[in-house]
Amino acid sequence: MGITSIAKLAFRKRQKELERHFTQPLDLQNDVLKRLVGTATDTKYGREHIFSATRNYEDFRFNVPVNTYEELKDSIDIMRHGSRDVLWPGTVKWYAKSSGTTNDKSKFIPVSHEGLERIHYAGGTDVVAFYLQNNPKSRLFDGKALILGGSHIPNYNVEGSLVGDLSAILIENINPLVNLVRVPDKKTALISDFEVKRDLIARQCLKKNVTNLSGVPSWMMSVLVRVMELSGKQHLEEVWPNLEVFFHGGIAFTPYRAQYERLITKPGMNYMETYNASEGFFGIQNDPSDASMLLMLDYDVFYEFAPMEAIDDAGNLTDDSLVVPLEGVETGRNYAMIISTSCGLWRYMIGDTVRFTSVKPYKFVITGRTKSFINAFGEELIVDNAEQGLLYACRKTGAEVREYTAAPVFMDSDARCRHQWLVEFSKEPEDLAEFARLLDGRLQQLNSDYEAKRFKNITLQPLELVKARPELFNDWLRSKGKLGGQHKVPRLSNSRKHIEELLEMN
Repeated sequence: MGITSIAKLAFRKRQKELERHFTQPLDLQNDVLKRLVGTATDTKYGREHIFSATRNYEDFRFNVPVNTYEELKDSIDIMRHGSRDVLWPGTVKWYAKSSGTTNDKSKFIPVSHEGLERIHYAGGTDVVAFYLQNNPKSRLFDGKALILGGSHIPNYNVEGSLVGDLSAILIENINPLVNLVRVPDKKTALISDFEVKRDLIARQCLKKNVTNLSGVPSWMMSVLVRVMELSGKQHLEEVWPNLEVFFHGGIAFTPYRAQYERLITKPGMNYMETYNASEGFFGIQNDPSDASMLLMLDYDVFYEFAPMEAIDDAGNLTDDSLVVPLEGVETGRNYAMIISTSCGLWRYMIGDTVRFTSVKPYKFVITGRTKSFINAFGEELIVDNAEQGLLYACRKTGAEVREYTAAPVFMDSDARCRHQWLVEFSKEPEDLAEFARLLDGRLQQLNSDYEAKRFKNITLQPLELVKARPELFNDWLRSKGKLGGQHKVPRLSNSRKHIEELLEMN
């Protein structure tokens, strides 16, 4: 009996438990809320918001405000300095570094022991449970899993406390048994220099029997390109003939699918989407014939949803009376997601928007962000970053910007990609290349995720600046019947639809 056959037996109990997502979804969520509130009753936050008197959801929403990172930031910083029982019982020693807000370059999301086990690792386990259920002939565990991760650094001077990419936190704390079936080795996986790490991963994995891949599509493609360079082969199945699945998440897979299908041509290759973030693990594509994901309801995550009409252009909630728990959602509507978790995030707006495709069971697709942004490669560039970057470049060069928009240029066959900026100047800089260099550098200073993707031009090349002719944006708005009033030029977008229309008119 092979390793996979033994593993299939181990997953049967969980596969049976997962059926409650289809039969008792609301009971699962009610149990989660009771567990979270009951556990955190004696924390500083629990006392301030009278968790001891919270008996049901109505009590909870009355006693606890909806929060953004700014509202929880001071408490998180106190926790990072070693204080106990602040947002969650005990001392939280791990913090996932995520892209920043209007006021900060980075966010630091607490990751408690309970959060690791009951959210993040639970999600990873269920991905495999669903996959084995859908693929009874799988030989997943008869080879190695190529799992990409980031890096971490000490958190202040608190002993044993670290801050870094969520993936690094997961690799650092993973069950030692998992290391028997994963590559690269832990030391390589946690290297901070991606250029060095990419090469080492490719060399370590080249002769291994890799059966599955896990990671962000853009980062994984960069590694696979290096594997192909070293191997001299044309297709990945020539290197790893038993490769059967790519578990992907973090950014939209659609722009990368064609490239992966060119690289991996074997029939029966599987792609399985997950919705995992620094703040939690929320969804799994449980049905390969359905692109939507099942909302995971029995982890330590309680969900609420705000319809987009309650969200302003800056991504702020304007009417909390419109917020609904799971039973209140409707299919076909865009909602901003609000979570409460065992990592101490209470009624926390994570900034993502979703649309439910089904409520029996609860299945959804990710529709974007509550703010205008670019997140084609995991960079999470927001409008505030763009505005500050342009202001800096203008001050340095004496230029003046009238209008602008930006969108990604997706990877070519060499895994190269960049941001393309179309800028209409009211006062043009003497040197456009210098303006672009200043803008690019400032964006890296403002946004740690953009900085990471720009590191040594591995994932993102320097941004491309295209000068717009005078009145281009007004002409485009006029062509749409949207000139004047409250209509605005889309600033940042994951889609190239708007910028392609503008470039055609330029």
